[in-house]
Amino acid sequence: MGSAALSSRLRRLSEQMTRQAAEVYTLYRLPFEPRWFPVFYSVAEQPGQSVGELAQVIGHTHVAVSQVVKELVKHGLVSTKRGKDDLRRSVVTLTENGAALWPALQEQVGDVHLATEDLLAETRHNLWLAIGEVEYALSQHNLASRVKAVRDRRMAAEVQVLDYASPYQADFKRLNVEWIEQYFRVEPADLKALDEPDAYILNPGGHIWLAAYRGAVVGACALIKMDAQTYELAKMAVSPTAQGLSIGSRLGEAAVAKARSLGAKRVYLESNTKLGPALKLYYKLGFRKTVTGTPSPYERCNIQMELHLTP
Repeated sequence: MGSAALSSRLRRLSEQMTRQAAEVYTLYRLPFEPRWFPVFYSVAEQPGQSVGELAQVIGHTHVAVSQVVKELVKHGLVSTKRGKDDLRRSVVTLTENGAALWPALQEQVGDVHLATEDLLAETRHNLWLAIGEVEYALSQHNLASRVKAVRDRRMAAEVQVLDYASPYQADFKRLNVEWIEQYFRVEPADLKALDEPDAYILNPGGHIWLAAYRGAVVGACALIKMDAQTYELAKMAVSPTAQGLSIGSRLGEAAVAKARSLGAKRVYLESNTKLGPALKLYYKLGFRKTVTGTPSPYERCNIQMELHLTP
């Protein structure tokens, strides 16, 4: 599996080192569990911390630290009591037994530190430094987001942008009716273009694109000619089953590029402020809200946007 099994490999290494750490405590004849050490060390270094503060300092969960504290209390190494300034807050301190154990643990830590440095010196890559780098990288973008980005790129590469042909008319209508009915109602102006795209979009000089993914048509977009210098970006639709594949971006970019190649000076569109993701896409493509616009044939339209094209 290679690096895909990184988590499992780290777990295996952790288990191996934990077993060997237990042997170290036996060597020093200390009645101590390896998993207790980070909590015990933090309490010894700074008594009076709460469980939440200890969890933050050592980077473990609150639940895990709380469990270790309970075990340390059970073995008489630490005690908990209410804080002086906040009675709702329990703080952790060493007991007499814990304080007596601390000097021997410090000696052991010194020896372990030198032995670990020798271990790291035997390796070509310093694991301690590498772990810090990986932790930082994961804090910037976690593993799930990284996997999602890879998956989205792979899936997006399978998307095909197709020029319209009459066999796609049913898909063109289906995709648009689907999103319109989700938020609004289909209007007569919609049906004219969706039922007869040749007459209302293509023949006057417009264009239509479809997006196909794994054999299914999942996206559509039209460019409607208004005059010699103006086109309308319209009938943009992406199936809910194909969200996250950048289909809208690819269709919009194709339409804008086509308008520019045809010598258009301006592309405009009509939308509704309820459609947040769509508006975000339009802004990304360079469209901006117009102050004034032509009357819209659609009841649902409450925003008009335009993109001015440079030669």
